[in-house]
Amino acid sequence: MPAGLPGSTSVQNAANPSAGNFVLFDLLSGPKGSPKDRDVDIAPTASPTSAGTASGNASTGALATGIGFGSPPVIGLTAPASIVAAGYGDDYTPGLTKPDNTSSANSSIMYIGGGRSDAPTLALDGRAVSNPYTAGWGIGGAGNSGSRDAGAGPAYTGFSTKMVTATGAVANGAAVETGFTNRSGVALVTGQSVFGSSTTASAVPA
Repeated sequence: MPAGLPGSTSVQNAANPSAGNFVLFDLLSGPKGSPKDRDVDIAPTASPTSAGTASGNASTGALATGIGFGSPPVIGLTAPASIVAAGYGDDYTPGLTKPDNTSSANSSIMYIGGGRSDAPTLALDGRAVSNPYTAGWGIGGAGNSGSRDAGAGPAYTGFSTKMVTATGAVANGAAVETGFTNRSGVALVTGQSVFGSSTTASAVPA
């Protein structure tokens, strides 16, 4: 099911929610129509491969990893030292970069085996070969007026987050750094850092 925002109504969650506190979700399952979005009703007697029909339900998270992340906490006032003290790295992008801030080549950083396998390709022991995603995975966020879904449907993408630092006063909904918006729900002052919400849609999963 696509991710639901606690502050959005059921009608909004079934569409494209943005109301309520900022929450996180898996980019491969949180956006509506994403690869692991299984928002369907399937009859008990249906074929296992049946696509079913959309149920209109929404989940409360759909996270694979990343528990504890959000746009809050607000960290500071002494970035980058305060970021390191909080256990993060400057410009850290949850689900996409390693603790040393180097980019991951594929989705193995989030899923065992990369989250999918190539069933027609078997290893010598008969197991399906791992086939990690190379684009479109990560941890996205929505809320505090930030939308869950991006791009053109029915297969939507989302918006990732990154650790960014204010160089002046930043209201909620304003840019903290170029391309990343403050969705923490509070105004920031110089030297404070948050996980900002990207203004650029994530890549199409591949």
